[in-house]
Amino acid sequence: MKILIADKLSPKTITALEKLGARVTVNLEVKEDELARALGDTEVLVVRSKRVKAGAIAAAPQLSLIVRAGAGVNTIDLPEASRRGIFVANCPGKNTDAVAELTIGLLIAADRRIADATADLRAGRWRKKEYGKAAGLKDRTLGIIGLGAIGLAVARRAQGLGMKITAWSRRLTPAKAGELGFGYCATPLEVAAQADAVTVHLAAKPETNRLIGTEFFNQMKPGAIFLNTARGEIVDTGALQAAIRDKKLRVGLDVFAGEPAGGEAEFADRELAAMVTGTPHIGASTEQAEEAIAEEVVRIVKAYRETGKPDNAVNLRQKSTAVTSLVVRHHNRVGVLAGILDELRNEGVNIEEMENMVFEGGLTASCTLRLDQRPSDALIAKARANPNVLQAFATS
Repeated sequence: MKILIADKLSPKTITALEKLGARVTVNLEVKEDELARALGDTEVLVVRSKRVKAGAIAAAPQLSLIVRAGAGVNTIDLPEASRRGIFVANCPGKNTDAVAELTIGLLIAADRRIADATADLRAGRWRKKEYGKAAGLKDRTLGIIGLGAIGLAVARRAQGLGMKITAWSRRLTPAKAGELGFGYCATPLEVAAQADAVTVHLAAKPETNRLIGTEFFNQMKPGAIFLNTARGEIVDTGALQAAIRDKKLRVGLDVFAGEPAGGEAEFADRELAAMVTGTPHIGASTEQAEEAIAEEVVRIVKAYRETGKPDNAVNLRQKSTAVTSLVVRHHNRVGVLAGILDELRNEGVNIEEMENMVFEGGLTASCTLRLDQRPSDALIAKARANPNVLQAFATS
């Protein structure tokens, strides 16, 4: 198995993958538009922040697995990978603590204006009067948009500061919020209206693109804190800048719309940078998180090498289009299923999914074929007539 690692990972990753018998190439300098040429006959591509575009995927005929060393997969062309039957897997939950810690750091930094105060000190200016105006966090309400693993981790840390929590999430119910000790909001706008500080923890999807915009910021309290350590595309940058000017919001950002993909680059949006406390998308960048992600990358590749199916695949169809199943219990012998598959092909019946389970002892098995249409009674009768078939029937 040939593996290309195109972003910086723990050295332990390379060693562990080589122990699996893989031939590992590390090319950290490859640019996105050079990736197509660099892939060659690579079978597994591992990336962290590098974008994997359709052209690169199309140029790699042997590529069968892309592993995103992190949670978000918005930097990978999922439709193109799916069209070519290439698995895309991620490493969710491994950076939860790291991102939550940075979120709390930005929360405190925004409240106390730590970055501005530091800049003045470094410039030789002692401005205690200017920076001694923090609102404080105890007994304030933190509103959380998106209550997944990271959102929950942030909530627990904020509670440790004595903050109250109110939240909105697609799957959050009033009952569940009550169990967690959180206030329930039916919409993100309700969170904006109730909270003294708001933090966003959503995945980048078409439905979340610029979800946080003018209407949201209009609901926020004057002087409130806004944090985003999720994805820059979730927030309308123009609306955010207007809210900072008009409502004096204090803002902490780790992510930016259109941010550079590499580790070193020019940052174009200096106007926004001057208005916020910011970090260059380093939420997951702790030694602890990187080691956990490295272990998960190895585990995913190992599972794929041994079973042909990687864990955490994000581009598999979630709901089958099959309308019926053909169940065949049979003797576990060569060619028993081949004849049935030929008959299905002759009838123009497509197999959407297939599972063959072998019973203890290895003499018999049960095969379930999920089909896009019901096979004919004649086909089922023919299968039953096979002396190696114990039973055959179609489900309704």
